[in-house]
Amino acid sequence: MAAKKKAGYIEKFLKKADKAIEDGIKKADDILEEAVEFGAIATTQAKKTGDELRKKAMKEKESIKASGIKKINEGVVIAKQMAGKHGEDLATLEKLGNLRKRGVLTEKEFQEKKKKILERI
Repeated sequence: MAAKKKAGYIEKFLKKADKAIEDGIKKADDILEEAVEFGAIATTQAKKTGDELRKKAMKEKESIKASGIKKINEGVVIAKQMAGKHGEDLATLEKLGNLRKRGVLTEKEFQEKKKKILERI
């Protein structure tokens, strides 16, 4: 009878082991399923965030581009104004030179005016 007792004990042990393995596999499957669901959610959120960041980057790019173009245009206007002023200054110097030649201005007066004009340039 001792042999039957041992055989029954082994069978119970094997059944418990099989049940534990089945439970472990079921838990592992459940965890894996949850992980897949979480991965899908994370992927969706990452894509959404990536799309939002891409849109913000494009808006920022356009803003920087517009600002750069505006500054360049302002610089061009200033450069044109300065070039125009230099042209006017040169014409004024020529007129002063003619006035000096005709004796309307003295050499000293001419040099003072010339100095002021050249300082602006």
